[in-house]
Amino acid sequence: MILSEYEKNARVFKAFCDENRLMILELLQTGEKCACKLLEDLKIGQSTLSHHMKILCDSGVVNARKEGKWTHYSISEEGSAYARELLGKITEIYTAIE
Repeated sequence: MILSEYEKNARVFKAFCDENRLMILELLQTGEKCACKLLEDLKIGQSTLSHHMKILCDSGVVNARKEGKWTHYSISEEGSAYARELLGKITEIYTAIE
């Protein structure tokens, strides 16, 4: 399935629209974390964490890496840069030059 630019951009912003996902991103700012560590720090269930991590990974802002039975997550430098540029681009104000 090929996503339109608007769908791709909406996924990025969806990643930031939940307090749990914002907490997850804050935890990932210090480096890669195992899902087991995120579960411990957030006091949420496995299915809830999986739901949030799917949204974060689908947005491109977070990377996932499997190791044994656990998945390790980290902030994507590329996805993070895209999100910053996107916010700047869609909030830019254009003025008419006369």
